[in-house]
Amino acid sequence: MKKFFLLTIGLSLATVSFSQKFGYCNSSALLGKIPEVKAADSELQAFQTQLTKKGQEMVKSLQDRAAELQRKEQQGTISPKDLETQSTKLKEEEASIAKYEQEVYAKLGEKREELFKPILDRVNQAMADVAKENQFMFVFDLNTQVLLYADESLDVTKLVMTKLGIAN
Repeated sequence: MKKFFLLTIGLSLATVSFSQKFGYCNSSALLGKIPEVKAADSELQAFQTQLTKKGQEMVKSLQDRAAELQRKEQQGTISPKDLETQSTKLKEEEASIAKYEQEVYAKLGEKREELFKPILDRVNQAMADVAKENQFMFVFDLNTQVLLYADESLDVTKLVMTKLGIAN
């Protein structure tokens, strides 16, 4: 009786899993064809360049002042007390640069979120619409490398592109 019950449950599960429809999407190919993604990438790169330039200027200024302080020390044209005071200021500025670096990472993350969230929300909605319209139970991302096998007939990338109004 126990074996019959387990066999019945096993056959039921197999029937359910065979009747489900699966699909996959190549998100890299999809995102690469969305013009807004390219524009967002360019804007993010420009923002990063701007922030990086300011950081490089801060570092250059610190290096110049440190070199000048070292030169004065070697020439003996600075008192030990002034040397200590200026060294402390340089260390504070170095800490300020480190803090700025952390702020840059945070600002880049915020900017990335601001630029890409609307695009990804739109793609996710299109993906959900395509899955519902085509009765897919699951759609996998081909780029996650979790998928071991996929029949090409299940690729919904072109359907999502059409839904987004992107030429195939």
